[in-house]
Amino acid sequence: MRKAFPEHWSFLLGEIALYSLVLLILTGVWLTLFFHPGMQEVVYTGPYAPLRGVRMSEAFDSTLRISFEVRGGLLLRQAHHWAALVFVAAIGLHLLRIFFTGAFRRPREINWVIGVTLFALALAEGFAGYSLPDDLLSGTGLRIAQTIMMSLPVVGTYASFFAFGGQWPGHDIISRLYSLHILLLPAALVALVTVHLILVFYLKHTQWRGPGRDNRNVLGKPLFPEFTATSVGLQFTVFGVLFLLAGIAQINPVWTYGPYTPYQVSTGSQPDWYVGFLEGSLRLMPSWETNVAGHTLMWNVLLPAVVLPALLFAVLYAYPFAEQWLTGEWRHEHHLCDRPRERPVRTGLGVAGIVFYGVLMLAGGNDIIADVFQISLNALTWVLRIALVLGPVVAFLVTRGLCHALLRKERMILTEGEETGEVRQTVAGGYESGHRPVEPGRPGAPLRAEVTRPGARTGTPSPQPPEPAHRDR
Repeated sequence: MRKAFPEHWSFLLGEIALYSLVLLILTGVWLTLFFHPGMQEVVYTGPYAPLRGVRMSEAFDSTLRISFEVRGGLLLRQAHHWAALVFVAAIGLHLLRIFFTGAFRRPREINWVIGVTLFALALAEGFAGYSLPDDLLSGTGLRIAQTIMMSLPVVGTYASFFAFGGQWPGHDIISRLYSLHILLLPAALVALVTVHLILVFYLKHTQWRGPGRDNRNVLGKPLFPEFTATSVGLQFTVFGVLFLLAGIAQINPVWTYGPYTPYQVSTGSQPDWYVGFLEGSLRLMPSWETNVAGHTLMWNVLLPAVVLPALLFAVLYAYPFAEQWLTGEWRHEHHLCDRPRERPVRTGLGVAGIVFYGVLMLAGGNDIIADVFQISLNALTWVLRIALVLGPVVAFLVTRGLCHALLRKERMILTEGEETGEVRQTVAGGYESGHRPVEPGRPGAPLRAEVTRPGARTGTPSPQPPEPAHRDR
């Protein structure tokens, strides 16, 4: 009960993800009482007049009935969808916080691996739930997923037939996604979250450097009652914001899309944001194909939709081990967070990755961007292709340079002291500004910590900065 938890807003990102997951489970259990995951065709006879008499799947019919006939159904369905979007976003931001502060280092490598796995499972869980209504938009996404399966050499057709139960669209995919969405993936998520929290409690929480803090202690609020009160308050805030969004911000209005039919694929269709990078990679890839012994290798699908995501997650899994091996930091435990400026190379790599991901996200909506701004779609696609290659390089160089500039500024303040605002005339008739020593612990003051030398590799410690001056000049 007296276990200490540090106070900083960035440490609450993981809790936002946790409470979004709790709301997902609660609303998801309620939705399963009314949803029918069938692909058998029925005729809609509900209150939504534009679709009355239209043939559709049982899944889409039950989604409409939840939205228009079940009391509170639309509110809970939209809260479920908003919670899914926030859940994935919170996991992503939590991983970024851990990456930029170096909180993945020994002894927390396993927790990093668990976090990346949770992110991958969240993407799969979100896509499975997004596909269940069997509307025109989600059906288009499933068609893309089936094409990605078909692009796999040798096993592609077998994988597609197994997943869909035959030729597209088959009869089994909705029921199989339903089983994944409500049983297997949630069980894996809950199990990994539980292990993650146990490891956080066992390994103790990381903290920012400051007076009285070191690798042997943790300064912060006790678990009970202070941290518990903060956590419970955050939980109600997350629930309140998500239900507020569900009440005032419409999301995924499937009745405007209509049921899925293979010949009604519309332009401007966009997936949920978390798979936008995959959509963008498909749109940027040139139409490359190769015929080998009568078989077609679809590089325009295989490379952006299979190879690229696999490489991205492989890099995420391997990075903590690679950095510690290159810098030799695997020999010691690390419980204090780095400031991003202190690791210029790591920070530069992180920003480069964000730019790479951002360009792919923009490419996922290139048709809408071209239409809104009345520019050539082909020209925009080429601009984004160039930005995908050059953008991360420029971002890395600029970020690393900014980190070094900030470190030089701090060294100057620690060496000379901070300016007092006074200007004095010297004996020789010149002028100079007055300086005073930096007060330790003052908010905003540079830290007396081991920082990276300009030009050194990420994680390479450097000697202590020189002591500040103790006189005015």
